[in-house]
Amino acid sequence: MYINNKILVGKNDEKEIYLLPNMANRHGIITGASGSGKTITLKVMAESFSDCGVPVFLSDIKGDIAGTCLVGEMNENIAKRVDKLKLDSFDVKDYPVRFWDVYGESGHPIRTKISSIGPNILSIMLGLNEVQEGILNIAFKVAEDENLPLVDLKDLRSLLAYLGDNRKNYINTYGNITTASVGGIQRSLMTLENQGAEKFFGEPSLDIRDFISINNDGRGVVNILDSRKLFNSPDLYSSFMLWLLTELFNTLPEVGDLDKPKIVFFFDEAHLLFNNMPSYRLKQITQIVKLIRSRGIGLYFVSQAPTDIPGDIAGQLGNRVQHTLRAYTPADQKIVKAASDAFRVNKEFKTDEAILSLGVGEALVSFQNEKGEPEVVEKVTILPPQSKMGTIDDITRNKVINNSILFGKYDEANDNLSAYEMITKKNQEKEEAKQAELDKKEQEKLAKEEEKEKLRQQKEKERQAKNDPMKRLEKKITNRATDRLINKFLNKVFKKF
Repeated sequence: MYINNKILVGKNDEKEIYLLPNMANRHGIITGASGSGKTITLKVMAESFSDCGVPVFLSDIKGDIAGTCLVGEMNENIAKRVDKLKLDSFDVKDYPVRFWDVYGESGHPIRTKISSIGPNILSIMLGLNEVQEGILNIAFKVAEDENLPLVDLKDLRSLLAYLGDNRKNYINTYGNITTASVGGIQRSLMTLENQGAEKFFGEPSLDIRDFISINNDGRGVVNILDSRKLFNSPDLYSSFMLWLLTELFNTLPEVGDLDKPKIVFFFDEAHLLFNNMPSYRLKQITQIVKLIRSRGIGLYFVSQAPTDIPGDIAGQLGNRVQHTLRAYTPADQKIVKAASDAFRVNKEFKTDEAILSLGVGEALVSFQNEKGEPEVVEKVTILPPQSKMGTIDDITRNKVINNSILFGKYDEANDNLSAYEMITKKNQEKEEAKQAELDKKEQEKLAKEEEKEKLRQQKEKERQAKNDPMKRLEKKITNRATDRLINKFLNKVFKKF
């Protein structure tokens, strides 16, 4: 709840625990075992940020956050918690919601160009090895140098095929390109396409500033990414979320410390973001997390264990909510110990024991105070959400989508001139030039054969003329007549003498 310019997250018999809006971009973490109440905490915080005038982006993996668009129900459980926490100003209500969906089925489509997502994140998405990633980087560089726009998957496929066919022309400038590696990338692209990812790449591209919207009543819009289908492809899900993070960082300008964030992002199932991530890329993400608060952005990672988040990033998370953990094995106990050590000690209880004894909806909480220092950890009961908790039907969802100011902006994909068409034209021109050269050689060959045939025919005529009986007789008669004339002339000459 947003009360007196502060966000009330939980209470106990003695204290109310508030998150200060001007400390919200110091980032945070919500952890706990399955069923411990993480989603309720996320929802309560998202609602409070909205009331504070801060837009929110979160992923809905189970579909049970979609009810944020509807007025909550004052059922028996909610009423008991409200009474227990003495929340006099609590009231159920709905929130301004905007639904998004990578597949464009349960929300506004989200698209981006291949060139915008870049070779690094695309390599994660495709599960490429180091050599294949190197060739993908070459492909992007060639596309840049030769002005070949990479918009969708067919653009990248055609470019890779073009590089494979013409690799001798590029090796000296860009490095080795092997047909085996190109084939491996093409197979990974096919797998990605089978997951439906071709809908994510294209135009019109998402303007990520559309996430930063304030409703007419001054509340921040809650952007909900429907991830029920997307989460079935964990690599695609994690890569998409990493892209959002980097896109935010690259798009929004520096603003310094604000009274409240420009937007807050919740990354659910955050462990997927960092699975098998190479160290050099982890350093890049860590640097973004460190610097992104200067863009006025708050990041909140939601996962089962605090150890799911790399240490360098966890060290940047100043606001912590820890739900119960279970410790059946020595490995589990280490996780509890790590969670306990992340808090500032409260002398009233042992933190590690408290973590194991928390009930559903209870949590250990420590937020940063006005000086940016972590408060002593407190054991609290998390407030109930004010909007509906649970799924919604398709009619309700479609009504929200159709009434959005963004309705129609991203619905229809555009297929503009890009690398595929340009490479296709290049190949056609190359094929036409090759055919023209073949035609020229064929014509030259035919001309030579015609000349040769003419000579042959001439010789044949001469041969036939030489062997023709009539011609021979004619020649013989001509020769005899000539001989008679010569003899007659000679006789006359000799008679004179």
